Amino acid sequence: MAAFHKTTYFRWMAKQGIPVVDGYGVEDVRDVATTAWARTGGKAAFLNLYGMEGVTGMYVGEIPAGGALKPERHFYEEVIVILEGQGATEIWQDGGKKQIFEWGPWSLFAPPLNTWHRLNNGGRTPVKYLSVSNAPLVMDIVHNEDFVFNCPYNFADRYGAADGYFNQGLKRYESGMQHIWESNFISDIQTANVDQREVKGSGVGITQFEIAGNSLIGHLATWPAARYHKAHYHGAGAILLGLQSSGYVLLWSKELGIHPFESGRGDEVVEVKWRAGSVYCPGGGWFHQHFNTGAEPARHLALRYGSRIHPIGFKIADKRSEDGVYIDVNQGGTLIEYADEDPYIRRHYEDECNKTGVQSAMPTL
Repeated sequence: MAAFHKTTYFRWMAKQGIPVVDGYGVEDVRDVATTAWARTGGKAAFLNLYGMEGVTGMYVGEIPAGGALKPERHFYEEVIVILEGQGATEIWQDGGKKQIFEWGPWSLFAPPLNTWHRLNNGGRTPVKYLSVSNAPLVMDIVHNEDFVFNCPYNFADRYGAADGYFNQGLKRYESGMQHIWESNFISDIQTANVDQREVKGSGVGITQFEIAGNSLIGHLATWPAARYHKAHYHGAGAILLGLQSSGYVLLWSKELGIHPFESGRGDEVVEVKWRAGSVYCPGGGWFHQHFNTGAEPARHLALRYGSRIHPIGFKIADKRSEDGVYIDVNQGGTLIEYADEDPYIRRHYEDECNKTGVQSAMPTL
């Protein structure tokens, strides 16, 4: 990680004077200690998880009760999740009209690229929010802070202040093996409808959302109590936020193969506990597998690259094709079918379920 400290983004982070939290994951992002950040006028702390690898950036921020952040614009894409509290966001461009939309806990939105925006706290308690962006990529390529934060260009193709731009979208369809939802605002990611996509696991549902013309987008995933996902890998930078239930995730480099425990390298597999509010980030080319040991259905949010409308070539390449994460490793994809997984994984899961008093409901191999 030391080499990353030489990049423009890391040098910029260091100048901000707020905490930087690292590791594979954070148990509850809402509990991260924040300090005053002059740039936003609120409080914040950076989260620099190992799997982000310089392609995504993240911070947790706070808006004081009854207060507002400073207006800002920036030449990078950003997705914001409200963790606690309620309020409103103002969006505008130089010379254009201002739009305002309201949000509450677990709302999600993306200020369109380089638009002015300001977050306002409409309640009597602080608002906490999570910001995920591609600032590291942009800053490292441009390496000019003044340009990143003061570029005057209006991206009219992304935002023209159209009425209803921040209404929750209704357009949903399938593209390849993925369910797509086009929406520039999601009112509640904990209750939003998710489409079934069991190719990723027993009872799994996944819906990818396309937002604000971004290449940085995301998906919502659900799966039943007492079950788990199939292991898969893709490129770096995907950030996952736990929304419901609890469990753990296993992460290991694809260089360890599909049977890391059986081959005697189980000590190199990383296990991270998760629950509502947890964030974690698998490294590029690292298999990861999500396990629900709670008594309720699990749900998480993934913020990542992989837009079907505005694809990026490296994102396609890192998983072999647009649908590579849905294709068996034996067929050239990056997914391990249950029948091919390391036998220890099922045994370990059943042991973990026993600890929480949950009876495994996994299908028989």
